[in-house]
Amino acid sequence: MIIDGKQVAAQLRVAIAEEVKALKKSKGITPSLTVVLVGEDPASQVYVRNKAKQTMEVGMISNEIRLPVNCSQLELLAQLSQLNKDTSVHGVLVQLPLPKHIDESVIIAAITPEKDVDGFHAMNSGRLFNGEPGALVPCTPQGCIILAKQHLGDDLSGKHAVVIGRSNIVGKPVALLLLQENCTVTIAHSRTKNLAQVCQQADILIAAVGRAEFVQADWVKKGATVIDVGINRVEDAVTGKMKLVGDVDFAGVSDVCGAITPVPGGVGPMTIACLLKNTLEAAKLYG
Repeated sequence: MIIDGKQVAAQLRVAIAEEVKALKKSKGITPSLTVVLVGEDPASQVYVRNKAKQTMEVGMISNEIRLPVNCSQLELLAQLSQLNKDTSVHGVLVQLPLPKHIDESVIIAAITPEKDVDGFHAMNSGRLFNGEPGALVPCTPQGCIILAKQHLGDDLSGKHAVVIGRSNIVGKPVALLLLQENCTVTIAHSRTKNLAQVCQQADILIAAVGRAEFVQADWVKKGATVIDVGINRVEDAVTGKMKLVGDVDFAGVSDVCGAITPVPGGVGPMTIACLLKNTLEAAKLYG
């Protein structure tokens, strides 16, 4: 079974649009998302454009602030300070990556946690770690859990989940979310011994390692649910053109697993849908 991230994301956006409508009616609040883009990175421009389009489609307010590539860190911090104080703005997102002269960790820390819809602020990470209410959770990990439930149902209790990758953006938060779902969780990484054997134990295998087609068919237990977070640009051996592939050998693993997310069209669409979900939550909790 192929888990269609585009379809699941579309369903989530419909549900969000209904909640946005209800929030406007009950409290007179229209959720608002402001995206800050520094420089003119082509991929970032595409992401920002897609975010704006989908934000407006669900009935939210979308704002965009563009700053030149030579913008100083102090100028960006001043802009964020204004957005933190603006009560009409519920979500603030700084598009990454930033130019090299700007420290991303300083910028992430400068966004007030209640508006941190990326879920990267240490306060939100701590709330997630402690299982506290009110945490804004990173979007890609949220999407991974929703997609796993598409195949396995809402109760993931007792499943053995193996996460390949330990980043603060995906690996660690998705492991915490799986623990909240009562899974038994193993975090594997580049220095894990006998990685293939570790992966073979997984009922749910989440690949977020950033290496093209790294996970092979003989690493995967028959019937496992495979969530591929990777987005890698490689040259097609036949056409010579560049194409996107995941961290999983899709063709080989598809013959073994019970369900798998494709690349593109799997986790990717869920990331923006969960960003909208976080913006809605921020408006409901703190608006």
